[in-house]
Amino acid sequence: MLVDIDVGACLPGSCYEENSSLQVAETFFEGRESATDEERSGRPARSRSEENIVKVRQIVRENRRLTVRSIAEQVNIDRETVRKILTEDLDIMKVCEKMVPKERTEEQKQRRIFRF
Repeated sequence: MLVDIDVGACLPGSCYEENSSLQVAETFFEGRESATDEERSGRPARSRSEENIVKVRQIVRENRRLTVRSIAEQVNIDRETVRKILTEDLDIMKVCEKMVPKERTEEQKQRRIFRF
């Protein structure tokens, strides 16, 4: 069964150009059933993998005074990815050039409140 679709009429004002829209429609007519991307070879899309999180955790345990840049060079991933691993996955924040756990003791919390 062949269906004639005017893609330009379906997507008025969209950013799709007619040629690329026709290519997408043609792939579905040829039997493709999913709009998701297929697996590709090459560099992985995420460098924030469980393996890299374990590597960063080990490096920080050995020496907490390392910079994000030096950790990124050791693990061979982007600095922003290392920063996200430290802050979001490992719950570590930077205090006076030293990476420390985010949890504070009750005494530290009280001292911070009454600092004014």
